[in-house]
Amino acid sequence: MVMADRPEVQTASGPVTALTVVGLAQCMLNGLARVPFRRPWEGPGGLLDNVGQSVTRQAVRSFMGFSMGLPIEEFRSMEKILDDICLTVMPPFVEVIDSVEITDDTIGGVPGIWCRAKASTDAFVDDDDDKQTIGATILYLHGGGYIGTSPIMYSAFAASLVKITGYELFIADYRMAPEFPFPAGVLDAADVYQGLIDRGVSADHLVVAGDSGGGGLATSLISHLHAEGMPMPAALALFSPEVDLDLNHPSITDNAQFDILPWNVPVTPYLRGVQPNDERVSAVYATPDPAWFPPTFVCWGADEMFRDGIREFAEGLSAAGVRVHAMEERGMFHVFPILMPWAESSKRVFRELHELAGRHVTPDPEAEQTH
Repeated sequence: MVMADRPEVQTASGPVTALTVVGLAQCMLNGLARVPFRRPWEGPGGLLDNVGQSVTRQAVRSFMGFSMGLPIEEFRSMEKILDDICLTVMPPFVEVIDSVEITDDTIGGVPGIWCRAKASTDAFVDDDDDKQTIGATILYLHGGGYIGTSPIMYSAFAASLVKITGYELFIADYRMAPEFPFPAGVLDAADVYQGLIDRGVSADHLVVAGDSGGGGLATSLISHLHAEGMPMPAALALFSPEVDLDLNHPSITDNAQFDILPWNVPVTPYLRGVQPNDERVSAVYATPDPAWFPPTFVCWGADEMFRDGIREFAEGLSAAGVRVHAMEERGMFHVFPILMPWAESSKRVFRELHELAGRHVTPDPEAEQTH
């Protein structure tokens, strides 16, 4: 369920939506026309990586810059169209490329989609003896700055994670701001977490993961689980997590020219009166304890605006005694493994995830193959 399908969410009329989509196309074409004048062949990687990074940066920056200037009802209508396109394109794409099946489900009252290896599902394997064992379950919280995108838009990256780790993955369609500010998303994530446990998934075989705003939400979920006396997951995987909503580090301005994010990163719609340095929304200000904070994998780009906050977060975890595997990739921007999976930096991240997949989470021989 994309946000536009929720009864509480307002959308624009058909003609206004059409004009919005035309405006987006014009903005992106205008942005891409600038790429040749910015020496895209120069950069820290090879020619393909450098050009790909320049094109990706400009395309995403144009999209975000245009989107952030829209009234919320137009934004939701445009998001709905993009979601519909992804619903048509992504399932057959990930089935062919990654041999992953996508199915709808509702867990703990929260809708979402499952991504599972075809070799592990009844739809593709009749004999139980031939089924691929599912190593563990990932609860994935998609990014979008707490305000946008949808699960199906993340299915390609999710399918890659399934292929890399051998796990199954559920992308939660949590409520987003401004219609549903903090703590709505955290409560939805907690409901899904409890719902998975109620279905027989042991916390010892459950990984929480997320990127950008979803990464920040994942850290908020860990704090919430601790406050509610719920068991912590086996591990946490974060990709450029938005863990400091105070936005007061030098990299916020120093890296603005290199990143894909808009220079005016919006956080007010999500906070709605909550202070940005509140540890419930900005994990960098929390005091983690290895007794309740799980082993954590975190990666980010050296050229992203959130760099300093993520560095501080990772260092704080390590200093507190939490097991941390941190990767900072030179010359890369926000959520680069998702936007540029072919890049060498992204491949290094995927190799590390493959090696770490069985280190903190082991298969549960008594777990159900489907939940």
